[in-house]
Amino acid sequence: MQHPAFSFGSIRHHAALLLLMALACLPAVAQTKIAAGAGGYRIAGTVVNAVTDEPVRHATVAALSEEDSHTIASVVSDEDGRFSLDGLAAAKYQLTASKRGFRTAGYDEHEGFFTAIVTGPGQETEDLHFRITPGSTLRGVVTTEGGDPVENATVMLFLKPRAHRLNEHITQAESAPTDDTGTYEFNSLAEGEYLLAVKADPWYALHQSPQRGGPSTDGATEVHSALDVAYPITFYEETTDETSATTIALAKGNREEANVTLHAVPALHLTVEAGRRPDGAMGRAELRQTIFGMQVSQVNASFMDAMRTGTTDFSGLAPGHYELVHGDPPRVAELDANTSQLVDPLLGTPTVTVTGTLRSGTGDLLCSDKALTALTIESVGGTTRQNPIGTNCNHGEFSFQGVTPGNWRLTVLSQSGLLPVATVAVSGRAHAGNEFTVADRPVTLTVTVTESATRIIGFARKNGKGKAGAMVVLVPADLSSITALSRRDQSDSDGSFSLRDVVPGRYTVVAIEDGWELDWSRPEVIARYLPGGLPVTVTSSSGKLLALPGPVPVESREP
Repeated sequence: MQHPAFSFGSIRHHAALLLLMALACLPAVAQTKIAAGAGGYRIAGTVVNAVTDEPVRHATVAALSEEDSHTIASVVSDEDGRFSLDGLAAAKYQLTASKRGFRTAGYDEHEGFFTAIVTGPGQETEDLHFRITPGSTLRGVVTTEGGDPVENATVMLFLKPRAHRLNEHITQAESAPTDDTGTYEFNSLAEGEYLLAVKADPWYALHQSPQRGGPSTDGATEVHSALDVAYPITFYEETTDETSATTIALAKGNREEANVTLHAVPALHLTVEAGRRPDGAMGRAELRQTIFGMQVSQVNASFMDAMRTGTTDFSGLAPGHYELVHGDPPRVAELDANTSQLVDPLLGTPTVTVTGTLRSGTGDLLCSDKALTALTIESVGGTTRQNPIGTNCNHGEFSFQGVTPGNWRLTVLSQSGLLPVATVAVSGRAHAGNEFTVADRPVTLTVTVTESATRIIGFARKNGKGKAGAMVVLVPADLSSITALSRRDQSDSDGSFSLRDVVPGRYTVVAIEDGWELDWSRPEVIARYLPGGLPVTVTSSSGKLLALPGPVPVESREP
């Protein structure tokens, strides 16, 4: 089952978890019933520390309904970590546990998936071992080279992907400002490897625009002012080069310290020709600072100065990596800015326009004026990423501007929720999934979505019994489409599972014991398990719910 915190846009799920966290802060009262259901079944067990295996007392354990994550019953574990939820009806329940200093989690949680508990005749639900993980803490102090604290610096924490995950990127995990002592702190962090970056502005800096005066040499503008300075983005430990950033390894429940010292350097100035469009409008340049392929800030320039001089000046810049969008048609340039400069109008890669139509499985055009449908594309693969681009669909048509060459993934979201993309046709040639490639010329797409996607339900079994905690993967017949069309779940206590938003096609369902460390998205890895899986075909007439004809055998993870 998918963790409620990871469901599509469910405010109720987040509210439920916030309630649990609030309950964890109340005085401990063992076995406090919140809203017990009517029935004669019981979920019981012990909450333990996942690191030490010691009982965790005064943890809040709650049973939530499968349908809407509404709290059915809640208790606080006793001095021995024991808990008991009594008087429950025969049903399937999401089980969560929380306590201050620990990460709120679902039962047997892996990567946002967890095992739901099924009550009823013959179900074993009274001897659960609920492991929760202590949150890690990272704190530190940001100072100047003179030792003064830097207040209101932005400290950004990035999580490195696990080595075995295909096409995963570094992601931003947290962000926090420093206080008046220069101190920051991140709590309840997950185990993993992190990178730390600090962005700040000297409080005393005075930036001067070259357009208001200042010498110019060989087209490079230099402003000679002792106060025209900036702090480069600085990584732990003491480097301004992101490729040299030191990894901070956090184990479960660890407390680590990472201090950063900022050094002021002369600010840079970039001058860009504004240019005019065919309609006479002034072209507008955009400058975005990026680290690890992600935008962390956008630098604004004076549009009035551009109107007056025909150029756009970006002043007071810190040395670092930037993405410049300029010209008409727009070009995207990656800049490792170390000196002030006049930017070559031809610098960068020309962007193209991606247009298309959005259709249902029956071929009908989608998107009326009254039903807003949003489309987003994000770059995939490679070492860097362009920021996601969004647009709306109107009368079945959409258009993305400023798209750089590369591979892109499309997401479609209507007012009723996510619309799974079944196929994308480029210049009339269709392929399964939601990815497409952009070269050096405009692209026309025909996107087919499934408005009533199928949910596949079934059971994972081993030795004739339902197997809890298995990783269940729906694998498309075309393994090149695995990242777009695959679906995953974790089997519940009776072995049941549910694979949602499945588009028509041929698949194999596999269940793998202890499979969460596998790089399942690599075709050569998942292919080993396909002979032991259960084939299934989903068609446009399969309906909203498709029950598998038999159980899926649980396979052991190969070494």
